[in-house]
Formats: sequence, C-alpha cells, structure tokens
Amino acid sequence: MESKSADIQRALIVHVDFKKSSDDAFNEFVQLVESAGLQVIGSIRAPRSAPDAQLFVGKGKADEIAQTAEDLSADVVIFNHSLMPAQERNLEAHIKVRAIDRIGLILDIFAQRARSYEGKLQVELAQLEHLSTRLIRGWTHLERQKGGIGLRGPGETQLETDRRLIGQRIKLIKQRLQKVHKQRHLSRQQRKKNDIPVVSLVGYTNAGKSTLFNYLSGANVVVANQLFATLDPTLRRVETSSGRNIILTDTVGFIRDLPHELVESFQATLDEVREADLLIHVIDVDHEQRQQRIDDVNEVIELIGATNVPQIEVYNKIDNYPEMQARVQLQEDDLNTRIWLSSHSGEGVHFLHEEIERHINQNRHAHFLNLPVTAGQLRAKLFDIGAVRHEDENEKGGWTMEVELEDYRLHKLCEEARLDISQLELQSGASRY
Repeated sequence: MESKSADIQRALIVHVDFKKSSDDAFNEFVQLVESAGLQVIGSIRAPRSAPDAQLFVGKGKADEIAQTAEDLSADVVIFNHSLMPAQERNLEAHIKVRAIDRIGLILDIFAQRARSYEGKLQVELAQLEHLSTRLIRGWTHLERQKGGIGLRGPGETQLETDRRLIGQRIKLIKQRLQKVHKQRHLSRQQRKKNDIPVVSLVGYTNAGKSTLFNYLSGANVVVANQLFATLDPTLRRVETSSGRNIILTDTVGFIRDLPHELVESFQATLDEVREADLLIHVIDVDHEQRQQRIDDVNEVIELIGATNVPQIEVYNKIDNYPEMQARVQLQEDDLNTRIWLSSHSGEGVHFLHEEIERHINQNRHAHFLNLPVTAGQLRAKLFDIGAVRHEDENEKGGWTMEVELEDYRLHKLCEEARLDISQLELQSGASRY
C-alpha cells in the first residue's frame, strides 16, 4: 500500500500525556513524525488522567486542536497514542482534518522503508489489519485492484464489499508469509546442521546497530540518523578470529510501546531473534533515558519469546564522551556481559569480538581422534565446520586429529557417519603431537 505521507506534508502533533513522562517521549514522537517525511508545524500537549471514550482528549481540547489545525492549515493531526476506531472517526468529524494515531504513523514509516518482498508483505499485512477496523470511506482502489465488476453480491453494500476484499487480501498475504516462514525455518535448520551459530543485533531504534553491523561484517547496510532506518533483516556470514563461521543478523529497531499488531505481523523477521544463539543488545550510551530504553527492548524480547537467548550488552557511541574508555564488565552470573565501545571509530570492538568467541565456544572442548581411512566423510565434515585444530596421518593411512567442538555435536557427527565414537576417541593427544 502507498505511503500516506505522499500527499500529506504539514502535521500538527498532539502529545497526550497520561504518565507525566519526560521530554524524551515527546522528542521521540517528533522524530517519528519527521521520519515519515512530514513537516511538524505545531504541537499541542494534553495531560490527562484517562482517555475520553468519545474523543480521546475531551471536547475542550478537541476544540483547541480543531482551531489550531485551521489556523496553521494542517493537512493531518497525529496523536502519540493508539486510537480506537470510533475515537478516530469522532475526532476527524470534530476537527475536520484527517487524524492518524501512533500505529498508523509507524506503519507509514515502515511502508517507506520496506525494500524486500518479505518486508513489503509484512507491512501490507499490518496496514490492512489496522485499517480493516476503520472502514468508513469507499475503498474503490481495492475494487479496481480486483476487477470490480461481478464481485459484488446481491444487496451487498460498498463497505461490505471493501471488507470482503480486504479479508481476501489478508488471507493471501498470510499464505505468502507462511511460505517465507518455512523457507527461513529450513535455512535455520541447515545452519544448525552445519554448526553455524547465529548472532543477532537487537536494540532500540537508532542505537547504532547498523553501524556496528557494518563494522563487524564489512557490509554496506544503510546507516541514517533516523528512526527505523533498517527494516528488512540483513544476514552476513562472518569468520571469527579462530576461523569459525557465524551468521550475523541486523534486525528492525525496537521502540517503546511497540504495537502488538506489528509484533504479530513481523513474526517471520523476529524469528531471527528468537532462534539466535546469541543477542548483541546495542545501547545508546549517550541517551539520558538509557535504562528505560533497555527495559523497553527487553520487554519486546520477552514478548517474542527470546528471553532465554544469552545477551551481550554493548554500550555504543562512547566517542561522544572523551572521558569514557572502552572496557569489558563481566557480570557475576556470567549471563549479560557489558562492553563499552564505539561502532563509529571502532574503539573497543575487539572486546566484542573476544566475547562473541567466548560465548559461541564456551561449550566446546578439545577431542583427539584416530580416524581410519574409511572415515573420510567425517573428516571432511569436521573441516567444513571449522573444528579441526591439528591433523597428522597415522600409520594405517588414516588421520590423527585434534578437534574442538561440543560433545553432543561430535557424537551426532559420528552417528551420521555410522562410526563408534568409543573406537575413535583417544584419552589424550599429548603423545600424538
């Protein structure tokens, strides 16, 4: 679906405050509007203890919004909260200007950012599910898309037709996304089979994930000082200092009060986070609401079922503070290591490399094997996964090897090669090298 901002330029924003929040929430709201390509021509703050059932902000404040919108020639009024369909309709009738809520704004940004086939499907699904409850106008563009003539049943109104067409489109998109989900699942299964760990970058939007991703992978992912600059997930194969391959993924940034509709629509993308072996939680050390943003990201991680995935907390952008030094802080529980670095200058990134190595190799042990000449398939597999540390030929034309990998993985590889691990593994490799 086309971005709403294509024909909307001048925006009056309404910041409704139920929690007496800091200026950070307001500033982020302004950033969201500007990220959609709109011009903020004015703002109205509306402190309330609870939303009004009909107009969300109450009649007096709605009158003020209507007058301000008229005075400033606003094209749209944007609210920083989710509106019920009835509230949105009542507001538009009252202020005589189109009203958009927080979800509609974020969806508009996503529609502009989506580039991949999957990303566009996910955005369209979220848009249709959000707008299906707000059908108050004729959606003739949908009828034209389907051909129009012959589709309408006896006595069927335009609104009923539009709802049916939207329902059909939603069903089709979900079917296509299910195919994408299966393809991603097969890819993840293949990576697990090949013993390739997946490391996913997560964090609040605009925390510097893409800059760090580019530094670690040598990729050229778009970096911009704006919210949701990255929408489509990017995967790159990266070789660690020990020679082991990992898959590094850059994902969409999180945000406070992330609508559940978006989480549900982006399941195919967020699976990359849930199925990861390690999360790198990128945190903007320069932000005054740092802890709140950490909590917001962890809330989304919990929402998608990824709380059991180990985390490395990366405090990024230390180059903005000359007194800050790159360093590593190991937590007592050994679960969440903290690293201070700059993805812009590269200062401290070597600490992150070391911690990634430690996490992905912490369950790997040295094994000494005496392979017969008939075990060529197992030998090749051990080289493929980067497990071989040393190798010599033995007296029977086979190989004496030192390998490093998890116990369960070695046993599984031997089972696949139909070899008995007890006949292959030596008690000590000291005498072999």
